[in-house]
Amino acid sequence: MKRAAITIGMVFATLALAGCKQDMDEQPKLLPLSGAAAFDKGQAARPLPEGTVARNEAVDPAEAMAAPTVDAALVQRGRERYEIFCSPCHGFSGYGDGMIVKRGFPAPPSFHSERLRQTPASHVVDVIANGYGVMYSYGDRVAPRDRWAIAAYVRALQLSQAGEPQPEAMP
Repeated sequence: MKRAAITIGMVFATLALAGCKQDMDEQPKLLPLSGAAAFDKGQAARPLPEGTVARNEAVDPAEAMAAPTVDAALVQRGRERYEIFCSPCHGFSGYGDGMIVKRGFPAPPSFHSERLRQTPASHVVDVIANGYGVMYSYGDRVAPRDRWAIAAYVRALQLSQAGEPQPEAMP
């Protein structure tokens, strides 16, 4: 009995000591401003890749809210961004029937409702940036110019679904 107690005590002591190992603190690493012979110029701090933008980079509010000129390239960019960020909820046609809705989440409003047809493009940009209702903010995910591109594409979706087909225009 005494032998079993000693064995159990040793097992617990071994487990307790194994939990004190500081692998994460004692790993080999380079401090950002230290030297490193393995890299060019002997610096551990690596230069940022071309086009890198800091997460909290200041954006001029006037520039962010200035609507760009709408052209085919902007609408195409809006379509690409819409399909990535918006279609999971709003659907590819903007009727609020995206894949997320089919999985049981609340449906967003259709872009083809009269209320949303009458709102200015700046409202769409603001909702993308700040969220609305159950929609969370995409301000940190979508650049200001891309918000305007998405708003232009939403307008194109609304116009594409706006009218009744004209029989005389059909072949």
